[in-house]
Amino acid sequence: MKNIPVVMIIFGGSGDLAHRKLYPALFNLYEQGLIHDNFAVIGTARRPWSHEYLREQVSDAIHETHDQVDENDVKRFASHFYYQSHDVTNVEHYETLKKLAQELDDRYSAQGNRLFYMAMAPRFFGTIATHINDQSLTGSGFNRIVVEKPFGHDLASAEELNKEITASFNEDDIFRIDHYLGKEMIQNIMPMRFTNPLIKDIWTSENVKNIQVTLAERLGVEARGGYYDTSGALRDMVQNHIFQIITLLAMPEPKDLSSSSIHKAKQDLLESMIIPTPEEVEKDFVRGQYLGSDNTFAYKKEPNVDPESTTETFVAGKVKFKKGPVADVPIYFRTGKEFKEKKNRIDIVLKHMNNPYGQAHSNNITIEIDPVSKIYITINGKKIDTSGIRRENLTYEFSKEEMAKVPDGYERLLHDVFVDDSTNFTHWSELKRYWEFIDTVEDAWQKENEKGNPKISQYLPYRMGPKEASDIFESPTEHWIYE
Repeated sequence: MKNIPVVMIIFGGSGDLAHRKLYPALFNLYEQGLIHDNFAVIGTARRPWSHEYLREQVSDAIHETHDQVDENDVKRFASHFYYQSHDVTNVEHYETLKKLAQELDDRYSAQGNRLFYMAMAPRFFGTIATHINDQSLTGSGFNRIVVEKPFGHDLASAEELNKEITASFNEDDIFRIDHYLGKEMIQNIMPMRFTNPLIKDIWTSENVKNIQVTLAERLGVEARGGYYDTSGALRDMVQNHIFQIITLLAMPEPKDLSSSSIHKAKQDLLESMIIPTPEEVEKDFVRGQYLGSDNTFAYKKEPNVDPESTTETFVAGKVKFKKGPVADVPIYFRTGKEFKEKKNRIDIVLKHMNNPYGQAHSNNITIEIDPVSKIYITINGKKIDTSGIRRENLTYEFSKEEMAKVPDGYERLLHDVFVDDSTNFTHWSELKRYWEFIDTVEDAWQKENEKGNPKISQYLPYRMGPKEASDIFESPTEHWIYE
């Protein structure tokens, strides 16, 4: 594997994301040789840490996520880390950061390559991007920036943030990261669709009745009440994770597997996305809040949540496209907190066919993303001792040994950043279209709120969300496959 020379600056280097995800992922890439001798990492935050203390934190992060490691490798890896106490709003601090980056570039022969990672509160993204530009923090080689979600709060704020970032970076050097696109079964969608004639030939509007995406969370908002009450399920989960999945399910086949061809296919699809009217939002979308139980607070009683909050902890809705292989096929989605279990899955429901047995069910294709990873096709067959029909699953799944080798999503995506592969990241044109859809729904809900009678269903925890979520289907024969 090619060794990539680079100085990486992590804004938020003392934070939870860096500790749990970035440092272990970088160590794995170090072990593979993608980064090795010619790299340095600068962790920045307001805390008064030292280089040595950061290195201890990096070492701890590796030991927490790896069962067996070579201690010499850990020590050598951690020696490439440096800490700079930094206030992102203080222009003078960027000058200090710039000097350290250049010193490390010279020491490690990093060839002027810079990688900037936004691993802190989103409200600082624009400030950091602006000062990277006006303080000339970029290097003489490649300059890439990784931006965590959320990318804006609505279309207007997303456009403003994009303007600030593109003052320093070209679109091809902006990596808007969504860790869902690094998950094994999400990365399996395109190979499954385009390499199997059995599946590819039926992935059409003539054969698919509907598609269902469920991202169910077992827990409530817990300590995130302050953030969550300004976001809600629609912005927190649909605007990014769910739309990314839907795009992969509905996009036409790309000309080839290059990043540019894949993003062109996605953009062609998204240009045909139908933006709902206020009347369609009322009919095709359901929002809800979880109630309390003996073991959990109701959402409105969670810490840092407004007791009069209209923020949704559950949302179900529908998306349609005018173009693509499943044009005009309803794609239903739902996501929420306090479900009966954590389960992320996709169900492709095929149309019933006329047959002499009458009672035969449709064939469904199911992709389970978490907590297990597998794909199965539900087929009909004969019962052994009677003339009746039974259902069986043809299953594709990994063994425990194979699952142990599956890299974490952040490891995969960081690898792609280093090698300049933007396939599994969101381009601005795609993100803009997602926000146009989300803003339309949010605007309709806001008008409901202003009338003083918001339609927010209440649902008991440890179940499947509000019963009203079943009312969004276009026909009485449709229902949620996962119940």
